Amino acid sequence: MTLSKFERMLQLADEAFEYRSDPGQISVDEEQRERLEQIHPATLSEYNEGDGPIAWVMVIPTRAAIMQQFINHEITELQLLQLTQPGDDYDTIYLCSAMVLEEYRRKGIAMQLTLKAIADIRKEHNMQTLFVWPFSEGGDSLSMLIAEQLGLPLLKRVDNK
Repeated sequence: MTLSKFERMLQLADEAFEYRSDPGQISVDEEQRERLEQIHPATLSEYNEGDGPIAWVMVIPTRAAIMQQFINHEITELQLLQLTQPGDDYDTIYLCSAMVLEEYRRKGIAMQLTLKAIADIRKEHNMQTLFVWPFSEGGDSLSMLIAEQLGLPLLKRVDNK
């Protein structure tokens, strides 16, 4: 039985982030989806050619103090989301995740979705930095390209492994 694109995207998310085994990671359930929407409508983006999603991007605007706590391993990703208050004056963006089905990669889809989401957020907020918790070489490279394109510094959370 062939999986739908939606099912494949869910499988990709599970494989890439292993969020089900880490309670400190964001798992976009209905409650978290509503929270993200309250923070800013551009936090979640999807590319869909009509027969299911082929790419998902999540970016989270927040404040620099929250970013620093996250970068310094003082709070989890889920706590970052919980501490970010809707209506705050955000000054940094967490490049949380970008996923693209394998056969659609290297076409600039994640880059376009991310840049559009950030542009929408920047209409209301003066962003000073970007930050990322890289899970893959591709994600790390994408985040560096986005920072370069926007002319913003990029900070990284580094795991002590």
